[in-house]
Amino acid sequence: MARRVSDGTLLPLVLDRTDETPLHRQLYDQLRLLILSGRLGGGARLPSSRTLAKELGVSRNTVTGAFDQLFAEGYLEGRVGAGSFVSIELPEDSLSISGISGSAGFGSTDAPAAGRRLSSRGERLSTLRRLTRFAATRAFTPGLPDLDGFPFDVWSRLMSRAWRRPPQSLLASPEPAGYPPLREAIAAYLRTVRAVRCDAEQIIIVSGAQQAIGLAAHVLMDEGDAALIEEPGYSGIRGALMGAGLEQIAVPVDEEGLDIDAGEALAPHAKMVCVAPSHQYPLGITMTLPRRLKLLEWASRRDGWILEDDYDSEYRYSGRPLSALQGLDREGRVVYIGTFSKVMFPSLRIGYLVAPPDLAESFSYARAALDDHPSTVAQPALSAFIEDGHFATHVRRMRRLYASRQKALVAAINKIMPDLLRVAEAEAGMHLVARFTPELSQRMNDKEAHRRAAEAGISTTALSGFYTVPPKDGEARADGLLLGYAAVPEEEVETAIEQLRASLTGASE
Repeated sequence: MARRVSDGTLLPLVLDRTDETPLHRQLYDQLRLLILSGRLGGGARLPSSRTLAKELGVSRNTVTGAFDQLFAEGYLEGRVGAGSFVSIELPEDSLSISGISGSAGFGSTDAPAAGRRLSSRGERLSTLRRLTRFAATRAFTPGLPDLDGFPFDVWSRLMSRAWRRPPQSLLASPEPAGYPPLREAIAAYLRTVRAVRCDAEQIIIVSGAQQAIGLAAHVLMDEGDAALIEEPGYSGIRGALMGAGLEQIAVPVDEEGLDIDAGEALAPHAKMVCVAPSHQYPLGITMTLPRRLKLLEWASRRDGWILEDDYDSEYRYSGRPLSALQGLDREGRVVYIGTFSKVMFPSLRIGYLVAPPDLAESFSYARAALDDHPSTVAQPALSAFIEDGHFATHVRRMRRLYASRQKALVAAINKIMPDLLRVAEAEAGMHLVARFTPELSQRMNDKEAHRRAAEAGISTTALSGFYTVPPKDGEARADGLLLGYAAVPEEEVETAIEQLRASLTGASE
């Protein structure tokens, strides 16, 4: 639908609610492309956020979120009492980008010459597949939080406050380990909520768990060293360790978590283990205390390291979140890793690691050597978001919401398709593993079920894809689908489950 700006130009702004991309990001992308293509010239006045929100049929927060990002990157400028205008001098000084059009990207690249080869590591990396991708519907994408419930009005205010008159420390030579007030806020939060033993000097800001794992692997391990990983487990760990040149040994996870005795039998030479003890991904198992203590004993005896991935510990529905494994560590053998992507929104791309006290400086130097410093654009706002209590408030609200949505999902499956899937309520997390009944297993494997669901517009993830060596047809296997519920309103759950059932049975209803 076209929107008219002050000079009469019609803007073809169309927001697709079935698209995986958040609405504010869609609006940002379209406005930025229009500016770069010259269809929105320098000095053009945009409609007010209130007017544009009304015309597009979205919340004002959606528009202000897009505008704030364009302001922060220099595409828009404000004039007191006049509104928002396209900047005369754009951040891209050389707009010699060819091939820009209203509907195209930024030109094309010639196809690579025939016979061009990757390195052996590049070949292995390119064979890894992301197990989840945000699909066109909210049902049932694992790891996708409730984006509608995030307080973007508060976030926009904090972003504006941070960058209206930014101090020089934010603009030049940021610290490699991250914005100091944010590191202080994270350390205080972890000490209080997760019983992590740390201070601000141990916090290293990263773009997410994968970067944290890669950084720790580079600092603590040599190329060719062996690391133990959970089987099944998060594929991002495999990519990060492969990028660091480590050998990976998959250790089966049972009802108590990873068994380090089994891991040591498989690879007595291993010096690192990667685990998610509070809520294992994808199975959702909580590692028992005896297993945790054995893991720490192994690290002490082997002079080894433990990478603790604590990716969604905030969402525990039975009592307080469990204390971190790191809090039990008395020898500095655990590197604790966390992220804000699951709690806030995925595109934030801010995570952190807690380095052992005596190695914090080395981690900081390595961070600078490998990647200079993390982007500071969102760090001041996140710091204030935590310090002012908005983060804790948001987590409490989402915890109640997600618990209710989980119950709705379990009830819908047990009502509509108990002959096909078996599922039970879980104590924590943002997804459930729905296991196949014998009837469904005889008809198809979970990859086929995933394919059929996708054709029906339902997002699932096949459990078998989380294994380093997926089970073959005819072998004993535990088929299942990961179903994320955090982003799915309760009133949409039954309809989505009916669509899932129809896709798996071939029914047309």
